[in-house]
Amino acid sequence: MTIDYTEFAEIFEREKLTVSIEQYEKFKLYAELLAEWNKKMNLTAITDSYGIAVKHFLDSVLPMKFLDIPNGASLIDVGTGAGFPGVPMKIMRTDIKLTLLDSLNKRVNFLSEVCKAADLAAECIHARAEEGSRKPEYREKFDISTARAVAAMPVLTEYCLPYVKVGGIFAALKGTKENYRECENAVKILGGEISDVTEYALPDGDGRTLICVRKIRETPNKYPRNSGQISKKAL
Repeated sequence: MTIDYTEFAEIFEREKLTVSIEQYEKFKLYAELLAEWNKKMNLTAITDSYGIAVKHFLDSVLPMKFLDIPNGASLIDVGTGAGFPGVPMKIMRTDIKLTLLDSLNKRVNFLSEVCKAADLAAECIHARAEEGSRKPEYREKFDISTARAVAAMPVLTEYCLPYVKVGGIFAALKGTKENYRECENAVKILGGEISDVTEYALPDGDGRTLICVRKIRETPNKYPRNSGQISKKAL
């Protein structure tokens, strides 16, 4: 990453987020591994240092300004891809107990290397989102589930809310075009309620929406459905 510490820290400080030199070194290593692995597999279309710093790293951690994440909270990043937002969140908050889940084993291998190189304790799981939450060791075991995914909210909620324990939060990082009301039925069926919707923007003006769903009761056992049923008819 060609951005030095001073410039990198300033990007975060404009958003009232403080980055230490140690955290910067971890972000720098992450960016270098991202560029290296991106040559042999599709991890990101954003390859310039500034773009990675803003559209991946800052974009991943900005929601932490609006989320109440208790010390030592367990967090699962569902469909994490190249590790966003989970890995940047872990760099900023090492106390978080992080689990990264993705359906592509190559990405899981990449994430394992990143976490090992940056000395980040995390469990990296190779599984489909709808299958992982049916396993007893992951179902309703997390304080927070996150997703920075392109799937519509009704679909994303069915993938992510079953991982959350009662009293926990599903936090969806979305763009500005998302109509969060479209997921109200899915949220209700799956045992949640929309608790907060926060709109903000990246430094370049790109709008973002953080949609938080609080888990108020257990998800019925028949959910999530299989991927074919989910894609055929959203809740």
